[in-house]
Amino acid sequence: MFVMYEKDAMRLPVKVWLEDKKDLEETCREQAYHLAQLPFLHKWVNLMPDTHAGMGMPIGGVIAAEGVIIPNAVGVDIGCGMAYTETNIPLEAIREIQTGNGTLIQAVIGDIMRNVPVGFAHHKLGMPSYTMDRALEELNLYEEDTELLGQLEAGYFQIGTLGGGNHFIELQEDDQGMLAVMIHSGSRHFGKSVCDYFHYKARQLNQKWYSQVPDEYRLAFLPEDSPEGRQYLRWMQLSMDFAKENREKMMLAVKAILEKYIGKYTELDLKFSGDINCHHNYASLETHYGKEVWVHRKGAVRAENGELAVIPGAMGSYSYVVMGKGNQESFCSCSHGAGRKYSRKGAMEAFSCEDVILDLRKQGVVLGKKGKADVAEESRFAYKDIDQVMNAQTDLVTPVKRLKTVGVVKG
Repeated sequence: MFVMYEKDAMRLPVKVWLEDKKDLEETCREQAYHLAQLPFLHKWVNLMPDTHAGMGMPIGGVIAAEGVIIPNAVGVDIGCGMAYTETNIPLEAIREIQTGNGTLIQAVIGDIMRNVPVGFAHHKLGMPSYTMDRALEELNLYEEDTELLGQLEAGYFQIGTLGGGNHFIELQEDDQGMLAVMIHSGSRHFGKSVCDYFHYKARQLNQKWYSQVPDEYRLAFLPEDSPEGRQYLRWMQLSMDFAKENREKMMLAVKAILEKYIGKYTELDLKFSGDINCHHNYASLETHYGKEVWVHRKGAVRAENGELAVIPGAMGSYSYVVMGKGNQESFCSCSHGAGRKYSRKGAMEAFSCEDVILDLRKQGVVLGKKGKADVAEESRFAYKDIDQVMNAQTDLVTPVKRLKTVGVVKG
């Protein structure tokens, strides 16, 4: 970890969990400098080892704000995060089993593709959602934000859907050879609508107040005790609850598919355990260094002492289940993944579709993806080395389990 601090140019220092300044891209550094000027931040700005440029605030950024909330410091995919479960099934016991649709792993991946909408796809009929049911029962809390109300109805069609980009459903093998499942997804269009709506409101208010925060920083804020701030917090929490239920519903679908195939083709008694469902895009009211602050984690996971979290790599790479060390210096946070090394456009230019497919095939990874044209965006080489990221945060987390991709569904 190193610290960036120019006393005459920066209000607060920036702590970066990387070995060297050369490892930090210029746009990311510039965004961190902007954060360091904010008058309401507490202590310092943190950048996790997977950090890269985002909208306004870097992905992999963690800040503690006194009395205000910044929509773009939470991000557009509010509540995005990870779900995980492990099984008692040795992968070797099922790896070579043949079904009418290829190997058992291929059949499972194909069935997931048929049952979990991916990319821009939604369910054709509304699905049960206790989060949306509760929101409609408490409609008085949300009805003043008329532009967002359509998202409540749309949520019934989006619940239990994966989305696109770097979201995935993976079958994985741990170092003991056991089968596990990992899901990365968020609040779909719901959270993006909330972020965009309140960022626009914050910009209008900041201009009205002659805010010290330049508009070009894209870090417009809302006081927590303002009507707009209170409404954002309500919608943010609803988006987080929706995202958590979204992952939960997909995990239930994947568990049912595994139960079907393992029950049909083996005598094994499948059991699931060790479930985790955690966010990595959100804000939380916490106490750090004697002050109650809004900790914004944008592409970062809470890592309290003894708390379990999930840090994915890239498809065909390793992922980790970790236990937090409660490091106060990071506001009890850690990385949320490997972090991009190439932009999506840069990855498409650097790697071909064929390169990625051959790389996965060489590793024995089954890929489920409806359109392969953009698969290079998610090449494992488009991301930082997950082991280097893990080595940079040994003071933040302890690895509990390492897992390797066996099969993957991408949007």
